[in-house]
Amino acid sequence: QAHLVESGGGSVQAGESLRLSCVVSGSAFSNYCIGWFRQAPGKEREGVAAIYTGGGWTSYADSVIGRFTINQDNAKNTVYLQLNNLKPEDTAMYVCAAHGSDGACYIGSQRFNSWGQGTQVTVSS
Repeated sequence: QAHLVESGGGSVQAGESLRLSCVVSGSAFSNYCIGWFRQAPGKEREGVAAIYTGGGWTSYADSVIGRFTINQDNAKNTVYLQLNNLKPEDTAMYVCAAHGSDGACYIGSQRFNSWGQGTQVTVSS
């Protein structure tokens, strides 16, 4: 299983941006599907975006298309989630997760089996 460490959260105003980082260790970096999830108090966990590190194929939740971008830096074994035009409803704990993959990678997958501790994002109006 992968070991995942997130960073980059913070408190911002609506309309501002943040970039979250997820450093991945374990098996070869190119063999993972990495997903970002978020959970706000009193709400269910929501999948936000996922990326197959072996080829860069991505998957997004409809609610973030056009505002969030997931990408990777192979040299740093890191997956990023760029959050633009943030809204108060984006306030949540953001967590990255991983599963081994040979190409299949969907944010709605039930295969994620390694989870980080999360990083808090708070957006005020």
